[in-house]
Amino acid sequence: MKPAIALLALSAFTLTACTSGKATPDNQQAVEALLKRTQEHLVYVRGGSFEMGDFGPKDPRGYLPWSFKQDDKHLHKVTLDGYYIMDRQVSYADYDTYTEATDQAKINTDNRSSDTRAPNVPAGVDWYQARDYCQWLAEQSGRPFALPTEAQWEYAARSRGQMMPYATDDGILRKGKNYPTREERRQATSGNSPYAPYTIAKKYPPNPLGIHQMGLNGYEWVSDWYSEDYYKHSPEQNPTGPKSGTLKVRRGGATGESFLGMVTVIRTPYNPDLTEILPKHSDVEIDPTRKQRYSMSTARCVVNETK
Repeated sequence: MKPAIALLALSAFTLTACTSGKATPDNQQAVEALLKRTQEHLVYVRGGSFEMGDFGPKDPRGYLPWSFKQDDKHLHKVTLDGYYIMDRQVSYADYDTYTEATDQAKINTDNRSSDTRAPNVPAGVDWYQARDYCQWLAEQSGRPFALPTEAQWEYAARSRGQMMPYATDDGILRKGKNYPTREERRQATSGNSPYAPYTIAKKYPPNPLGIHQMGLNGYEWVSDWYSEDYYKHSPEQNPTGPKSGTLKVRRGGATGESFLGMVTVIRTPYNPDLTEILPKHSDVEIDPTRKQRYSMSTARCVVNETK
């Protein structure tokens, strides 16, 4: 379905937007505005083939690995159908509209989390919250919204599989030119933290496909289960990851990480509910910093349609 056609059908789907919550006129209007805004910020990614994984040893800029990890070292051919992807991350304003429409409490409002909260900052979510948001968009719009697969995410971040180590306009990170400075990150939220995600804005140029801050403004959840050796067994056509697992994959890096943590090929496995992988830190009561991890885990959705 083309975006224009979907927008014509929007009002009909909006009537069901609040079936799980408060069906008020204001709520319906907010949902309709969110759906319209979201679909206006979709970028079409033309399908094709690329070598997925750490392309550094083939990169003329150095012929050295870009990633310090081993789970991305098996270069393998992947062929993808075309799809749409959000050109920006899901913001707190977006997510608040969703939680209100579905009669859920706002997320990350406790004292430890609220200082990284702002309407135009990426919403900090666990994997289940990210998945549920994209599924809700699908229900309300009638379009196949979903979390991106690992392959879809990397293909888009690398502007259809080019040798781009960072998802900037030219594949390089330059503070103050295509990546926010430490001070700009401090000013984005009330917490005055240089490690909180930065404002979702167009101050800095997107990657060549028109996608902003991909992997540069907090981790981004993808749909795949994690397997360290999956690249050795991945099918070529539209891979979706292992059929089962215990950890989900996040792509990109947290804003406080070194630049090496933000390269387009790096994979970070994590518990989908954001509990710490080490058992002794799994309980929020004994590890209150668990709440802070939410601010660094973000999402954007794809629409699995071809033109």
